[in-house]
Amino acid sequence: MTGLIDEFRQVWQGISRPSLAFSVGFSLTCLALSTAARWILAMLRPDVYFTPYFPAIFFATAIGGYRTGVATAVLGGGLGVAVNFGGAPSSLFPRLVLLVIFAIVSGLTIWGVEHYRSVASNQRDISRRLIREEEYRKLMVDELQHRLKNKLSTVHAVLHQVLQNQPQVWASIDHRMRALSATDELITRVDVGGCDIKDLLLSELGPYGHVRFTLNGDRLFLPAKLAVSLALIFHELATNAGKYGAFSAERGMLQVSWSMTDDRLNIAWDETEGPVIGKIGEPGFGTKLLGSALRPFDGKTEIGFLKSGVHCTLQCRVPKA
Repeated sequence: MTGLIDEFRQVWQGISRPSLAFSVGFSLTCLALSTAARWILAMLRPDVYFTPYFPAIFFATAIGGYRTGVATAVLGGGLGVAVNFGGAPSSLFPRLVLLVIFAIVSGLTIWGVEHYRSVASNQRDISRRLIREEEYRKLMVDELQHRLKNKLSTVHAVLHQVLQNQPQVWASIDHRMRALSATDELITRVDVGGCDIKDLLLSELGPYGHVRFTLNGDRLFLPAKLAVSLALIFHELATNAGKYGAFSAERGMLQVSWSMTDDRLNIAWDETEGPVIGKIGEPGFGTKLLGSALRPFDGKTEIGFLKSGVHCTLQCRVPKA
């Protein structure tokens, strides 16, 4: 009995197709219940011959398919003609007319239910294929991320060996590669391939102490490519603040604010209470990075060295994820 219930549940949910024995048994059960309902109705209306068999045809088709539905309709029509309850008039002609109507309505019922079954079956097949493709895609992405992490570690080690006698060059490269690696790991943890701007800023500014900065803005999801570009910019600005700006002073503070205007992202980086800014040297790698990182997103960066500290504004277009 438990096996029949499990098979019925799986067939009803579309997990599996019914066996021939189950389809025949289910059809006969529906016919028996419909005949019993007809016998009860005959106590009130003895000339009801075919109507109680429509539910049997519907459910038999829904479970077993159109072949089971046709067989149920044929047997139901035969029972309606041959079996007489409650002393109903035995004239054959009215029953034949009703039988023709019963056949037409049964055919439409079987066609409609079978059409729905085919549509539902196609949708289930598409869902299964999409699930398999999603699992395969996730497997490939995980493998590619693993390989990328290994390659980044290899490049990091090779550069360290080559530049071990040039500590200043190595120091300028090392922290940027570490920032890129940290951002990649942050993006990897987000299934949709990006991250929130607040999470990105917290990962970059957190090492300097959460009491040293404030973040103002709503939650905003960043696609992966834009997140990487902004991560490099934030790391460059944070590193500069740690060496020469607000984070290098005891009372120095940083405020980062962002807002959206249509599809444009506006970010303001304001440092206060930092040391007095002296003479500005020649543009280095960091300055060039700030000027070019947002160009692929129709963006620009403006940086000003005020008496209160560094003020930087970033503007760019946020592509649809």
